[in-house]
Amino acid sequence: MSDKAIPKVQDSNFRFKSDWKHAFEDSEFVKTFSTEILENYILKKRWYAGKSSTLKYIEVVNYSKLTSEKNTYYGVLIEINFSEAFFQNYFIPLSFISESEDPLETNTFIGKVNFKGKEGYLIDAIHIEDFRELIFNKVMASDNSNQKIIYHRSETVKPVKYKSSKFMGGEQSNTSIIYNDNCVMKFFRRIYTSKNPDYEISRFLTEKSNFHNTPAYVGSVNLALDSGDTITLALMQELLENEGDAWKYMLTELKSVFANLKKKRINPSSLPDINLYQRQPISNIPPEIIDFAGLNLFLKVSKLALRTAEMHIALGSDMQDTAFTPTKYNGDYAVWLKNRLIYMFQNRVNTIENNMHKLEGEAMELAKDFLDRKKEIREHFLNFNWTKMKSERIRIHGDYHLGQVLVHEDDFYLLDFVGEPESTIQDRKVKQPPLKDVAGMFRSFHYAIYSTIFNNDDFGSSKEDLFKAGEVLYKYMIAVFMETYVKKVQEENLNIGYKREIEFLLDYCLLEKAVYELGYELNSRPRWTIIPLRGISSILKNKKN
Repeated sequence: MSDKAIPKVQDSNFRFKSDWKHAFEDSEFVKTFSTEILENYILKKRWYAGKSSTLKYIEVVNYSKLTSEKNTYYGVLIEINFSEAFFQNYFIPLSFISESEDPLETNTFIGKVNFKGKEGYLIDAIHIEDFRELIFNKVMASDNSNQKIIYHRSETVKPVKYKSSKFMGGEQSNTSIIYNDNCVMKFFRRIYTSKNPDYEISRFLTEKSNFHNTPAYVGSVNLALDSGDTITLALMQELLENEGDAWKYMLTELKSVFANLKKKRINPSSLPDINLYQRQPISNIPPEIIDFAGLNLFLKVSKLALRTAEMHIALGSDMQDTAFTPTKYNGDYAVWLKNRLIYMFQNRVNTIENNMHKLEGEAMELAKDFLDRKKEIREHFLNFNWTKMKSERIRIHGDYHLGQVLVHEDDFYLLDFVGEPESTIQDRKVKQPPLKDVAGMFRSFHYAIYSTIFNNDDFGSSKEDLFKAGEVLYKYMIAVFMETYVKKVQEENLNIGYKREIEFLLDYCLLEKAVYELGYELNSRPRWTIIPLRGISSILKNKKN
């Protein structure tokens, strides 16, 4: 084996009295694995979410043995405890290969070990085709002979034979494998002591609803704990052919739109403005706006609104499964919401106060305005009077934006229902106003407009003109989306309330989203902090009108 394949290690590697088939029955191995071998490996992985915290210790909390004709594998559930007094769980499929075998790539290498005199390497089992084939076959067979591991194949899918498997690139938080070139299995790395919302919603949409604009649920792997809890380890879905996500698509569209300012000598001040949330059929958009933005952009926004409405109609359609039954607002929800938002808001206030030195120009002024108005914003979050809400709450996407939408054959497909990254798994399953997803998409529109302006210096117009035109365009994109979305959900009797309640909820959810975004931008891209700050300023201005 070449030096490139295997990282150089010291001669004094880990030696154990047990053989590999009984490794996790050996307390010495379990202790050494969790305290010495694993730490060096996991800290380097892209899917490890604890890099900003101090690792205290790692503990193996559960394991399951899987055997094929060729190998023995373990599915290992670990708990990482941090000095900051919290923990995270991760799932690692584990394999041992002898020294004579090629350990594939360096990043699969966990540690050099010796089991009962046999030298070899602990590696990530997902990198072994035999393991991938084993999991696929068990899902296809819905094999539940091991009572701990629940393999499930959807009744909507006929079992097929394994042909091939390969990695899907470009991911960080999970590892996805393409099977037979027509389905993809997502192995969750960081896992939660509960069914993953992505699994729950994907299965529900495929098996219990008529919503087809999402990758169809094929199967899953879940771990049943002695406590009665169920952990989702992997989710298999249909592999959709696509031309990329809607974020990239929108940036391409917007680039040509903003080029029109100079090309057609359009004065942004002459563009007819409208109120935020005003509904506008495409046929009623002023000709000046069509001349500036074109018709295609609005047609696509309308199509996306339709798919969003259909998703929400499906998620609110079940009257038997309590996890998906629409529900009214109540005091418990109001308390949960206010506590959650005030905690997040105070965190963002602290972040701004500690990062003011990173800001300049308008971003600095808007940040100062945010801090000056923090009492007003805080009171807005506390002003959620559930007794006035006549609409209903449902399960929602929870992290809805252009990057969660695939473009295929002039249509949109929605994916990744895992929920908001900062939220706990329990919070992600709380039924919320569907307009929270709508607000998430509106914030994504805003980001796409500003990203286009920030990343292109060849439009030939001043930044001030681009920003002015962008804000008008943003309102028309919202207007077209609202016209299609509201009309569709009301036709299907999904109760989102009427005009006054809709606008209150949109204000509320947009402000929540924009405040949420502040944390990421200040820590990662201070220059972009102007986007959520402008959003917050616009929402507060709209509230007073």
